[in-house]
Amino acid sequence: MRAAVFYDAQDIRVEDIDAAEISDDQVKVKVAWAGICGSDLHEYNAGPIFIPKDEASPLTGRKAPLTMGHEFSGVIEETGSNVEGLKRGDKVTINPLITGKVHEKTLVDMYKGFTFVGLGSDGGFADYVVVNQENIVKLNDDTSLELAALVEPTAVALQAIRESEMKLSDSVAVFGAGPIGLLTVIAARAAGAKDIIVFDLSDTRLEKAKEVGATHAVNSGNTDPVEFVKKYYPDGVDRTFEVAGVPVTLNQSIAVTRARGMVTIVSIFEKAIEFDPMLLTASGVRISSTLAYEPDIFEATVKMMESGQINPFPVITDHIELEDIVEKGFEALINDKSQAKILVKLSGDK
Repeated sequence: MRAAVFYDAQDIRVEDIDAAEISDDQVKVKVAWAGICGSDLHEYNAGPIFIPKDEASPLTGRKAPLTMGHEFSGVIEETGSNVEGLKRGDKVTINPLITGKVHEKTLVDMYKGFTFVGLGSDGGFADYVVVNQENIVKLNDDTSLELAALVEPTAVALQAIRESEMKLSDSVAVFGAGPIGLLTVIAARAAGAKDIIVFDLSDTRLEKAKEVGATHAVNSGNTDPVEFVKKYYPDGVDRTFEVAGVPVTLNQSIAVTRARGMVTIVSIFEKAIEFDPMLLTASGVRISSTLAYEPDIFEATVKMMESGQINPFPVITDHIELEDIVEKGFEALINDKSQAKILVKLSGDK
């Protein structure tokens, strides 16, 4: 079968490999669509970050080279003898989070050690993937598999809303209008945000931000974000989401947030940065961070998408073939800031 295999930064190869055999508790999925995530891009550009390279993951026993892809959907091809409630032909999406299950509270458990299907084990940039039953989330028969490939990143955005302690009618600022930033706008709108101010350097992405619910979309290369926010909210906004992953936007996020408001870091920083804690101490701004999602958030994301309560479809900007994943996928996302979510076609099933 075809698979996009990570060897090292700038070294992802589309190869012909053998499909894995399933164990009694596993499910084989014929992949339909897979999204290129920002964390995939970080691995390609500056990795390995999450992908184990020198030592195998203690949770999976795997290390590079391995097949990438953790945002994907598909149809069940085969089930192990112990698998119940699932059958060949079922539409599914995959919750790729893998933890050690060492703590009863799921959110605490994640931070006791984690990896992901597609980062710590073989993932969805392949014709077939084998995962544990616990990672499978069944979909309604009429759910779009193309849309279902967006469940995972949308769950990241919904978890960010929870971590921010956002309340109905809160004012919001979002720094970064990439895929997760756009999904955060969608999630904030669904959660009842009053105003959503989005900052980015790409006018194309800012237009997309307005399309998905931003009340203001501002090019921070032309307009100072702090001055802009203070014009409308002299004391600062209630909730700010840092989704750009650079030092200047972290500092600006704090500066535009009111005292006792919350800055939530959603982005992945590729390297350490200098940070002055007095920016928080002297302003009364609180800070939180998030990486993935709790199981109930992932399940809620599926239900909200299937009911039409949230619609992340506008975030998709391109569809590509697996063979083109490097040039038209990773390189396009690095060099073309008009791109947001690129989906890789595997079976292309609807």
